[in-house]
Amino acid sequence: MKPYYQDDYCTIYHGDCREILPSLPKVDLVLTDPPYGIGEHGGACRTRGRPGYSKHENLGWDNDRPDAKTFDLILSAGDVVIIWGGNYFADLLPPTMGWFYWRKLMGGDFSDGELAWTSRQAALREFTKCPKGINKQHPCEKPVELMAWCVGFIPDAKIICDPFMGVGTTLRAAKDLRRKCIGIEIEEKYCEIAVQRLRQEVLAL
Repeated sequence: MKPYYQDDYCTIYHGDCREILPSLPKVDLVLTDPPYGIGEHGGACRTRGRPGYSKHENLGWDNDRPDAKTFDLILSAGDVVIIWGGNYFADLLPPTMGWFYWRKLMGGDFSDGELAWTSRQAALREFTKCPKGINKQHPCEKPVELMAWCVGFIPDAKIICDPFMGVGTTLRAAKDLRRKCIGIEIEEKYCEIAVQRLRQEVLAL
């Protein structure tokens, strides 16, 4: 399949990860944030009534979570796997001790944090940062620093894959760390935003 975008570090494929993942070689790390199936894809619900928060187009991609076959593909795609929103998929993933917790410090009616399932058989670890992302380009966009922190636990990972790329936060973090990364995204609108982010100079993390 022809890439949607490619540079020295990052490759983007526009399409369904269920069709593209089987055609790719196994990577060192899969780091991703799939749809949780809770309707957080856009619309007024994402602003939480707070002024300044972007109201994103409701594209409907969070109506359903990925099925068991999709998670089987994800788990077989990398030597190490990190899946944000792991609490929404606990019935589809094997037991593990190596969870990540993002402490968000947002207050109000926002969640105190988010959980990531990992295939690491290691201690649970916590990352603390208030996102303060009122002008995010994706309704569920995570901080680049969070994804870079995740990569830091897998220092030998030379090739990373994000099969639910969104606007390319994992790829941006990987490029800043000078790691190669493959992103797959079904929404072309998000692919184009990711391309623009990746065309910026490499940032110091």
